[in-house]
Amino acid sequence: MQDAKEEVRARLNIEDVIGEYVQLKRAGRNFKGLSPFSGERTPSFFVSPDKHIWHDFSSGKGGDIFSFIMEVEGMDFRQALELLARRAGVDLSLYQNSGSQELAKRKKRLLEAHELAATYYQKSLLSNQHAVEYVFKKRGLNKKVVQDFRIGYAPDNPSALTDFLAKKGFNAEELKAAGLTNRFGGDLFRGRMMVPLMDGTGQVIGFTGRIIVDDPSAPKYLNTPQTLLYDKSRHVFGLSQAKEAIRKADYAVIVEGNLDVVSSHQAEITQVVATAGTALTESHLRALSRLSPNIKLAFDGDKAGLAATERAIPIAQTVGVELSIVSLPDSAKDPDELIQQDPALWQRAIDTSEPVVDWVIKQFAARENLSTAAGKRNFTTAALEVIRALHDPVEQDHYLTIVADLTDTTREALRRKLDQPGSTDIPKKQIRTATETNAPAEPFTPDRNQDALLATALGDVHVQDLFRDINITVFHGNERRAVAQYIATHIGKPVEDIPGQLQQYEKYVTMLLLHPDVDGVAWDANNRVATATEVLRSLQANYQKTDTKEELLQQEAAARERGDDALADQLLQQLSQLIKGEK
Repeated sequence: MQDAKEEVRARLNIEDVIGEYVQLKRAGRNFKGLSPFSGERTPSFFVSPDKHIWHDFSSGKGGDIFSFIMEVEGMDFRQALELLARRAGVDLSLYQNSGSQELAKRKKRLLEAHELAATYYQKSLLSNQHAVEYVFKKRGLNKKVVQDFRIGYAPDNPSALTDFLAKKGFNAEELKAAGLTNRFGGDLFRGRMMVPLMDGTGQVIGFTGRIIVDDPSAPKYLNTPQTLLYDKSRHVFGLSQAKEAIRKADYAVIVEGNLDVVSSHQAEITQVVATAGTALTESHLRALSRLSPNIKLAFDGDKAGLAATERAIPIAQTVGVELSIVSLPDSAKDPDELIQQDPALWQRAIDTSEPVVDWVIKQFAARENLSTAAGKRNFTTAALEVIRALHDPVEQDHYLTIVADLTDTTREALRRKLDQPGSTDIPKKQIRTATETNAPAEPFTPDRNQDALLATALGDVHVQDLFRDINITVFHGNERRAVAQYIATHIGKPVEDIPGQLQQYEKYVTMLLLHPDVDGVAWDANNRVATATEVLRSLQANYQKTDTKEELLQQEAAARERGDDALADQLLQQLSQLIKGEK
């Protein structure tokens, strides 16, 4: 790529590129301007056309045209090279091997399809009065934010987009690879408000579709599946629109929903982006860390949000960013709702964020009775697991003091517990009741009853009613638990296609949608509710037995540790009787 880099550099004037971001004035043989990286009032940012370099004396940053784009756009070198190559009219595929050239051509083709689709959806919005009323009146979006995010509408027609793109020369295989069609080859998105998913440079790489007419048979939100362009583990929604504000504010706010981002930008709080739900990854944080080392999470305070926050702590330590938590008032379930009340409340919530470890420790403390020995044990086990993930010993010491004060114990006792190998492993029971989504992956084993139950529930709203307040951990394997969780949170909505939230379990969900066992007598329309009830009752009974065995094992180990052999022997006898009863 060195030849490609030099070709791009030769075709572009550094002052022209930087001049798109900084107002430059001639200063002898050089140019100068105000730093884009600080709020200075006296120009200390210089560009040398002769040497093809720049330097910012206020921040100490400097380099060539590529390093400037990396800094100002929050990109890595490859992304900066691709951006500047497009501006320079340089075809990077000419500098690649045959395999890379073919991949580059496929990506280019998919980008063209997405760009045409975004434009088509925008025009469709303007020509559909019902969609216009939904976007501008019901959602309350203004013209500027609709234009900035290129919001559109997918007609409620099985082949509107595919017919349009076919006329533009795209075949069925290309549209499938782009993630624009369903399994039948028709339009994936129908009757939905369309929000394009863009990369850091503003190129459309996918879509989120929000249904505008309530339909129990369709998911409220539908997302592009993983493609050559779109990877939800790497994509940061709203980054191209938010990067300048993130750099100036020196922090980024991550929310759960794409429309939370849109609402926040409309309220002129623009340093806000989103990831795919709570699935925060190292790639997400690295992309944002190029713009600012300060990241604020505005996830829900429920179990899933707490688990996601716990997972984010070691990732943030690895990347080197400072995490803090934005807590919403009880009057709003999400940022969008809070903004509708008053945008100032949303900004206040952001301004009063608290460090992530402080927030997590408070959540742990709130769910335990710290006046009891058992409560203190469970709390310190969970809290020390988080403290152990911290790299800095001073920071660890700070939080040990906080935990010691909350539990009225000594720091020395906590330090001994922290230093004991495996002492802070969270018991299985606690994992299931507190942070199910943080459980380790389990090997997948066939189970006809569980699979038939989930397959039936995906399509039958009466069986879905049985999933209200269900403990999803009665199901075996992460795949089944993810499907059960989806059903429990989408009751009354039959599933025909793979929901965006279950894309990572695509093979398993596809198997459920095509499940042959649900055609049997036990699962026909007259028997399926009774059969489902029986399967759930059996799963719950097996779960309780497993839980009881684990409880007895933990109590026996604790008794042995205290030297109470009599109690330990009694507990082992109870465990033996339980196992014999199962046989």
